[in-house]
Amino acid sequence: MSWVCPKCERELVKENQTHYCARVSIDSLFEGKPAEMVLVFDKLLAEVADWTDVIISTTPHCIVFVHRKTFLVIRPMQKVLDVKFYSMTAQTGHPVINSTLYAGKYASNVRLKNMDELTQQVFKMIYQSYELL
Repeated sequence: MSWVCPKCERELVKENQTHYCARVSIDSLFEGKPAEMVLVFDKLLAEVADWTDVIISTTPHCIVFVHRKTFLVIRPMQKVLDVKFYSMTAQTGHPVINSTLYAGKYASNVRLKNMDELTQQVFKMIYQSYELL
């Protein structure tokens, strides 16, 4: 069960949860960004939004996906999407650009700029993060 902040209308996991309290639209995060990058995000959103108990919210710089905890953070950059997810072990090799130990788990990032880079491997890593958190 989730709670919606009456001030910013952001959906959160629990009542009065600490959060960045400001109304931010997803569209505003993609203003001036390449159309292909928007397509990549739309494909990610369409897949992940259908998973059970996923809450999606925005901050001034990113889109946050929460299951029991945050399992995915997508940050639209100038020309790429920075996609952060979590795992119990370090992720290495392409397409992962870094994997850092953080609070007992690894935060890993991939950068996506076109649909060809949005592979089943990327979806698998994101789904493992969803199951973990």
